[in-house]
Amino acid sequence: MRSDDDSWDIVTGVGATALFVAAARALEAQKIEPFAVDPYAAVFCDAAEGDWADVVHGNAPFHQLVAPGFGEHFVNFQGARTRFFDDFLRVAVAGGIRQVVIPAAGLDSRAYRMIWPDDAVLYELDRGPVLDWKHNVMEQCGFSPAVSLREVPVDLREDWQRALVESGFDSTVPSAWLVEGLLLYLPAEAQASLFRGIDCQSAPGSHLAANDSAPMDPAEFAVKLAEERQSRLTSHFDLIYNERVASVVDWFGEHGWTAGETPVAEFLSRAGRPTPGPTIARDAFVTAVKG
Repeated sequence: MRSDDDSWDIVTGVGATALFVAAARALEAQKIEPFAVDPYAAVFCDAAEGDWADVVHGNAPFHQLVAPGFGEHFVNFQGARTRFFDDFLRVAVAGGIRQVVIPAAGLDSRAYRMIWPDDAVLYELDRGPVLDWKHNVMEQCGFSPAVSLREVPVDLREDWQRALVESGFDSTVPSAWLVEGLLLYLPAEAQASLFRGIDCQSAPGSHLAANDSAPMDPAEFAVKLAEERQSRLTSHFDLIYNERVASVVDWFGEHGWTAGETPVAEFLSRAGRPTPGPTIARDAFVTAVKG
């Protein structure tokens, strides 16, 4: 269960969801025609060992760790999400953006696997134990970032804006923000605080991308939570807040940004992938530009 002062590393609590996502990205990369290929996703799972490494190497089925029928949709979803946000960053950088910020970066590997301009800077924000674990894995494997990478160890419930600025971020020039797989792990007020911080630190011309999800019906959420606890599968509903301050499109649209969204189901359908399950079907990919 979440609390206002809970903590985690890469194998506990919210931190462990980064391995869950990495495993899905690794499985997506194994497809004949993947949405995206993240060569480091399997590296992270191997470093963590245990269940996720077994899944990636075909020694255990994904459905043994997640709810029945959810695994295939989750892998498709993560592949689509990775592709959508990779494209978002490529467009932003091609348009001249040279500062990129990823709050709650987790096991994101874009600093290592994407092509970056020489003068670009990527800021990864997350709790210290998570960033340290990823840094050590990459260093031990001999991998170096392809961009000037600033790792900012901070809990988003703390003064992350100050930590970001102290790491060299310049709020007077446009930036790109990638809010991926984060909002459902924040209560509504924390979402609002994050949005306000992004808006405050963003110069005109800044870009934002996020995935957004409408809350579940409370009764349905309670049933899913009870089922998950009884099944002893990978925890998910115990970690999320089933609430939202506002849709990302609405909040940023009301604060001077031009925003639009693409339903995940629509994105998958255009790519010829299966229609997602009812949980993922509430998700949308959002992009916005500050006027």
